Amino acid sequence: MLSPRVLRTLSEAIYAFLLLITVVATGLSCAAIISQAVRTSPTRSWARNVNALVVGASYLIVFTASVLFCVKRRVAVRLKLSRISKTYRTIGKDDLPDAVHRYIAQEYIRTCLVSYESLPKDVFHEGWGRPGTKYSGVRFRRALLDTIPRIDELAHIIIPLHPRLKPHARMLHHFRFLNPLLPKDEDGMTPLHYYDSAIQLARNSAGGLREEEFECGMTAAREIEQCLNECRLEMLESDSTTQLDDMSPKKG
Repeated sequence: MLSPRVLRTLSEAIYAFLLLITVVATGLSCAAIISQAVRTSPTRSWARNVNALVVGASYLIVFTASVLFCVKRRVAVRLKLSRISKTYRTIGKDDLPDAVHRYIAQEYIRTCLVSYESLPKDVFHEGWGRPGTKYSGVRFRRALLDTIPRIDELAHIIIPLHPRLKPHARMLHHFRFLNPLLPKDEDGMTPLHYYDSAIQLARNSAGGLREEEFECGMTAAREIEQCLNECRLEMLESDSTTQLDDMSPKKG
């Protein structure tokens, strides 16, 4: 495959060769016709030879017109190219003829309609939210696992000596010190138990989480975060009360 530079050089060489052939052929034909005009004249000379003058003038006029046409064409192309912006610029309606702008707008609208009609509808991918629901575009596994760092951060605020998070630790074991702070349901289960089960499914299941399992895990995560936030607020209120109590005797 030839490079663009070689192709451009080859194209220019072919153009110059064809131009040279055209000029030589035109010059030879002009010389031949003038020579014939001289030979067929009564005096057989250039003097007062109207035919030779007409032939020569015709070729001269054609040559001049051709040169002027080429120069005009080259200048027009250069002027059009010079009006093209060298930097990126958004093309507006005023930069185009009305017909062109209308055609572009129609094609853009048609493309948008085709793209919209091509969107999948009522398609279900395992482990992802269904289109048209509040979980559309949500990957259940990633969204549920992203709740672990948030809960762990809150746990360290409530319990500064809380153990560091290990990559594959069970949530029931890692957050065991939070269990007494969490409410229990009628079965004696805390949100941490449900959260641990959902995390285990997200980590180890061959397929993706179902929407019900994801909702159960996210509900448990929100309950844990809510409980920890309430504990944090109680701690802040307790610290504020303690500081006020310490300052009271000094004022007295």
